[in-house]
Amino acid sequence: MQHSDLVRQMRAVTVSREYGSGGGEVARRVARQLGWRVVDHEIVGRVARTLGVSEAEVEVHDEHVEGFVSRLLRSMQRVDPNLMAGAPVLSASAEEEEKRYQTALADVVQAAVTDGHAVIVGRGSQALLAQRRDVLHVRVIAPLAVRVAYVIQREGLSQEDAQARIQLKDRTRMRYLQSAHNLQSDDPHLYDLVVNSAVLDLDSIASLIVTALEDKAKQLTVPVEQLGPRSGLARYPGHPGDLRPPIGR
Repeated sequence: MQHSDLVRQMRAVTVSREYGSGGGEVARRVARQLGWRVVDHEIVGRVARTLGVSEAEVEVHDEHVEGFVSRLLRSMQRVDPNLMAGAPVLSASAEEEEKRYQTALADVVQAAVTDGHAVIVGRGSQALLAQRRDVLHVRVIAPLAVRVAYVIQREGLSQEDAQARIQLKDRTRMRYLQSAHNLQSDDPHLYDLVVNSAVLDLDSIASLIVTALEDKAKQLTVPVEQLGPRSGLARYPGHPGDLRPPIGR
């Protein structure tokens, strides 16, 4: 089977990223190599249409927690109380409102996978699609100093402002995943591949992800119970050294 045939069996790549690690840029390069589409800020537009609100309002709270819909509706009412006249969601509890947003987001992410061949950036997609074997989950990380330098160069901030922005964005994203899915975004077990962009350049990371995508595609027909590091390995000869009885016993 050719490379392209293998890759076509996979539906998506999810990219989680530490802020300033270049993860968003990696996602775009992966999509370019594969000829796939990036699903990033367009999620905001789709969720806005699902909720029947403006894209600008959703953008403000993207990947945030703590009563998204409740805050959104309050801000809209301050602009024009008649905008939401008769809308039943106003009387919903905070929990129901948050559930409404999460449901809309999950539907949008699932639709992207159904359409297929998407590189999905953030939005808890590694959790929403965790059970799908035809999706590759990636996290891009880098040491803080490297990320500060990236943000200074890309956003034109001072070192102090760049570091503060990174810390704020990282906290927000971690709280979002914890609140929405009770998971820690820095848990390596959520991902098939964790890559340090301080070690590899962005093009090399993108190529590594494409290779990992192809390799995961090869495993789609393998029974789950046969996956893992034991596959194809024989038993150690004798006993491991640390299990051998001490000399003289």
